[in-house]
Amino acid sequence: MRKLTPFDRSAQKAARVLTARAIHTADAGNTTATAMLTDRGRILAIGSVDQCEAAADRAGLAPERVDLGASVVVPGFIDAHAHPLMFGQLMTWVDCGPEKAGSIPEIVALLQAAAAETPAGRPVRGYGYEQRNLAEKRHPTRFELDEVASDREVYLMNASGHGGVVNSHTLSVNGVDRDTPNPEGGEFFRDAEGELTGELSDAACNILTGVHGVKIGHHGPNFHLADEPEEHLRQLDAATQRFLAGGVTSIGDAQVTRREFDMYLRLAEAGRLELRVSMYLLSHLLDEALEMGLVGQFGNAHLSFAGIKLYADGTLGGWTAYFPDGYVGDPCRTGQLYHEPAEYTALISKAHAAGLQTATHAQSPTAIEMVVSAIEAALAERPDADARHRIEHCGLPTPEQIERMAASGIRPVNQTQHYFNWGEGVEEAIGTPGERFNPLGEFERAGVPFTISSDAPVAEPIPLEAIQTAVTRVTRRGHKLGPDDLRVSALAALRAHTIEGAVSIGREDDLGSLEVGKYADFAVLSDDPLAVAGEDIAAITVRETWVDGERRYRA
Repeated sequence: MRKLTPFDRSAQKAARVLTARAIHTADAGNTTATAMLTDRGRILAIGSVDQCEAAADRAGLAPERVDLGASVVVPGFIDAHAHPLMFGQLMTWVDCGPEKAGSIPEIVALLQAAAAETPAGRPVRGYGYEQRNLAEKRHPTRFELDEVASDREVYLMNASGHGGVVNSHTLSVNGVDRDTPNPEGGEFFRDAEGELTGELSDAACNILTGVHGVKIGHHGPNFHLADEPEEHLRQLDAATQRFLAGGVTSIGDAQVTRREFDMYLRLAEAGRLELRVSMYLLSHLLDEALEMGLVGQFGNAHLSFAGIKLYADGTLGGWTAYFPDGYVGDPCRTGQLYHEPAEYTALISKAHAAGLQTATHAQSPTAIEMVVSAIEAALAERPDADARHRIEHCGLPTPEQIERMAASGIRPVNQTQHYFNWGEGVEEAIGTPGERFNPLGEFERAGVPFTISSDAPVAEPIPLEAIQTAVTRVTRRGHKLGPDDLRVSALAALRAHTIEGAVSIGREDDLGSLEVGKYADFAVLSDDPLAVAGEDIAAITVRETWVDGERRYRA
């Protein structure tokens, strides 16, 4: 029988008084302090040095003094929507993102270099390209990837994570040719003459993932490629270290299957789960979750079950989000819904009736309408003022839908780094409405609490970059997306990545702000994100990350 290493090693945690230039608490009053007393992983006092030392005396403690000098302390960032195992897996692939390659020949060169170092027969895999950021403004083709290797799999994943390009060998060994029909919910793309280009999306990626990949009716995509368990364990371990380096102390894993669940248990068993994870099971596991009695949050302070993840449509970056009238950039593409509205409504109703939080991926207005309507119906059947159903990404809600979200308590979980990395592409895909992508300012004015997350590996877990983009709405290429009233303040963005993230994963009672009684999870920054110019926030570095009052990362 598997025996888990206990997470709460509070007897080993020293009492400390920490001092800094500023400690932004993100409490209800947005208080700023200069000292914090911690003991056994919890915050005992926060305020001035004198106040913290007096609290230590009253508690009979002789705390260690930790002077953080001119650093600024903020609550540990909460990344409420990420895919850690997939991120760890991609860390073993070739980075072909915009900082590494700006053209198709540069991508090919990167993959060729990797192929030269990879044993014969093993696949060559890259990730991170966004076709509209490339000089050619298009996807690579299978023929260009054939220059990397013609005798083994070559796969280049698009930045969206919802497809990419493979070489001719990959298509051939999987029996895919010009006459192969497209799978339901996916596409093998063809040129004007009907020849395969090598590009594939969503359910077509099953040639890479196998039977556990994308299926309509299988409740959405799982693009995680299978590796040996020990390799997956190393990948997950490496990923958690990258989150800690970004100041992230808690994660909402928004795509948990048996594979991810097992890896978390293994990492915990080894005593290496150094941050907190709230798991959202993919919705094809809903019935099994209910049979096991998982009808609410379950677990401990480091690893817990939070709710159910569903998919309404695809991705804007990969042009698989559902636009029934076609994309401006390609009228022949419509994307797809993963469920018929009635089927989806029944799933939401079943989860809601059991008291489960749901988190649904939805990008287009049509997909968001399906989600909002289903939640409204579920709430009408069983009123719950604190259901906290989430819409993941929630890219292009209409103003009317935003008002209904406010009335129903629906929480959008947005990723501002998506428009930092490829915001121009959204406008190219769907026209002028794309400038509203992730309309945080509209959410704020309507009274809709919003959360910011990374969606790693779609973006790196760099919360300060996400906060800067929320404040400026300026993309990596210097393009400003939409009018100023879509922007939010640095304080609102900081709260969206801390306390609002905690609310979204149901952990605001012990996480998300620096208050007495909560866990001492915090990030130590080189400068003050609330004081520097908006365009300089991402230049701030994370010097240290603390979890349970213990230093887990130091730059």
